[in-house]
Amino acid sequence: MVLAAPFADIIYSGGDIVTVNELQPGAEAVAVKNGKIIAVGAKDELFKLKGSQTKMVDLQGKTLIPGFIDAHGHVFNTGVQALSANLLPQPDGKVNSIPALQQTLREWAAEPQNKKLGVIFGFGYDDSQLAEQRHPTRDELDAVSKDLPVIIIHQSGHLAAMNSKALAMVGYGASSADPAGGKIRRRAGSPEPDGVLEEMAFFRVLIPLFAKLSPKDNEMIFKAGMDLYTRFGYTTAQEGRATPDSVKTMYGLAQKGKLKIDVAAYPDIQGAQEVIKAPYLSRTYHNGFRVAGAKLNLDGSPQGKTAWLTQPYFVPPQGQKPDYRGYASMSDADAQKYVDLAFKNHWQLLAHVNGDAAIDQYINAVRKAEEKFGKGDRRIVAIHAQTAREDQVQAFKDLDIMPSFFPMHTFYWGDWHKNSVLGDERAQNISPTGWALARGMIFTSHHDAPVAFPNAMRVYSATVNRVTRSGAVLGPEHRVSPLVGLKTQTLWAAYQYFEEGSKGSIEVGKTADFVVLSANPLKGDPMKINDIQVLRTIKEGKVIYQADSQATQAANSCSGSDRCFTLASATMMRGGLIPACVHTY
Repeated sequence: MVLAAPFADIIYSGGDIVTVNELQPGAEAVAVKNGKIIAVGAKDELFKLKGSQTKMVDLQGKTLIPGFIDAHGHVFNTGVQALSANLLPQPDGKVNSIPALQQTLREWAAEPQNKKLGVIFGFGYDDSQLAEQRHPTRDELDAVSKDLPVIIIHQSGHLAAMNSKALAMVGYGASSADPAGGKIRRRAGSPEPDGVLEEMAFFRVLIPLFAKLSPKDNEMIFKAGMDLYTRFGYTTAQEGRATPDSVKTMYGLAQKGKLKIDVAAYPDIQGAQEVIKAPYLSRTYHNGFRVAGAKLNLDGSPQGKTAWLTQPYFVPPQGQKPDYRGYASMSDADAQKYVDLAFKNHWQLLAHVNGDAAIDQYINAVRKAEEKFGKGDRRIVAIHAQTAREDQVQAFKDLDIMPSFFPMHTFYWGDWHKNSVLGDERAQNISPTGWALARGMIFTSHHDAPVAFPNAMRVYSATVNRVTRSGAVLGPEHRVSPLVGLKTQTLWAAYQYFEEGSKGSIEVGKTADFVVLSANPLKGDPMKINDIQVLRTIKEGKVIYQADSQATQAANSCSGSDRCFTLASATMMRGGLIPACVHTY
């Protein structure tokens, strides 16, 4: 198919082209002009669009697919991950025990650019993957430093651990009450905090500290997040719980010049209503940025055992009773208030709902809001929906709630869910994509970075294969085909954003957002999908990441001086925040 057009700027050929367009599933060549696709089809026809200035790109047997679209993640906060001590377990890090965690923090704190900052900050520890099978305590973090505050964020992003110095600085002691929607974990038999903070007990002290960052610091963090996304093939990213400051940073950077990738932000509907309006709120991007709607948070993390369930956890957290089910982030009345607000203002709403009790709360609120404000093409989303029951998936269909599932959990925490969080039966049905497909529904699949790296191929593999760390298949009836798995991060994700007319497939008239892969994921063994490499990321016809480029590799390693910077002006707890030598690769 060819548009009436002058000569192309670029023509791609010489490899497999997966269009994700059912009317034209494959092609020999793709032609691009002014960042748009002008032709898709046979080489002989498209080569007629070759002019003296046309760049001919030989794929050399590699595979061209549409650019990946982030159905749910936190591109701004991923910059924080990229710039802090990497506490992730294997295969993304090296922290699989508390001694390894302590050593990683000591090494990070000893780096010259980090010594003067006055805080030791780490991200990504996971108690389920630590040999001790528990969170580190304040005493174990005191062993890293008693003089500097030590703050480490759990991989879920819903819990943190602090040393005694940090606890004192934020004002948590024996007399501190648990905040609504959160818990300060205590020492056994004592009211003294043990260092671990859940949900609002963590958010309420960290968010104000992040607000102290300077505009320059915030820009550095945002750029680091975008850089990490491009490395994994994303051409559209999401900031899924934006603060007013982060929105203003992202918008301000876009005002200065076009962003490397498109970024859609969803500010927190509770605390960021001031930026869910013009000039930020828009269905179209301004230099690559827009506020696309609002985010609502209704519960916590299943792997952190704070998600709100209707049935008890298989193994309750330490200190909890056998009937412990997690807890809500807010009352039914407040949930209804915020859902109503989104419906009234025609804001697209994304709601974080991990536990099935939280999903019930959301479904009930949506049903009542729809009765008040009528149906409409709102494309509201249930983010994660990991423990959705089959009756709830049917309710999603009935109420036009689009689920964005998190099958990546089947790899990272599948064994943990089966053996500790949910038990075998519920774990088999985590992120129940099969139930959605059986009802003719479309859905998306995501990484929730920085909970995990924004690794599109691992998201893809987990959605298709559902294989745990131990090699078990979790919920074989929820496996999907490689084509469906690809759609969840391309065409169906574009639909979630109201962008199916401009993105998500290789079709004439759409934006020339592509990824070049080392192999065709639709061919061969689906179990090999995770081994496929992102070789090139292309945004509107321009290469923004190239794996074999020495310049790109240097820009993403600590040997590149332009990346090893210090957020010198940041002031967190009388010191700096998250200095920056990237250790995530």
